[in-house]
Amino acid sequence: MIVGQPGSGKSTLARALGDITGLPVVHIDRIHWQSGWIERSKAEKTRLCLDAEAGERWVFEGGHSVTWPSRLARADLLVWLDRPMGLRLWRVLKRAVTQLGRTRPDMADGCPERLRSLPEFVHYIVTTARSQRRKIGRLAQSATCPFRRLVSDADAAALVEELRLQFATKSV
Repeated sequence: MIVGQPGSGKSTLARALGDITGLPVVHIDRIHWQSGWIERSKAEKTRLCLDAEAGERWVFEGGHSVTWPSRLARADLLVWLDRPMGLRLWRVLKRAVTQLGRTRPDMADGCPERLRSLPEFVHYIVTTARSQRRKIGRLAQSATCPFRRLVSDADAAALVEELRLQFATKSV
């Protein structure tokens, strides 16, 4: 289970862990959005999260915090990508520019990157930073599974390498 604020690298880490483990990767943005940037209802997002969580095994990245307790109850590892806001804002801006007009693999089909929604997204990132960090901190404190807080790219790379070695020895 991977959590973190926007631009922290959740999707990138989830794809890497999916590649290493062979587990299916669930991206919250594919649940949150429908084609054309239409947001699903809270009830529908909850249902889709719970359906995904019911899968035998997964790497699940992202929010929809109302389902965090049930997701955490099934998780083997909780990873919190706790990155500085400046870095996260830079990554969101860079992603919007370099992916402009394209739909990311972790995003719902028909949701290409666009600049017109960037100011609103930046506002959301800035205004929710403290509250979201507190919420994720409380989640981490309640974890009954192993927990890793990653504050740098080096931390994330170390976790990827650790799991790569762990899974390489399991297949031998």
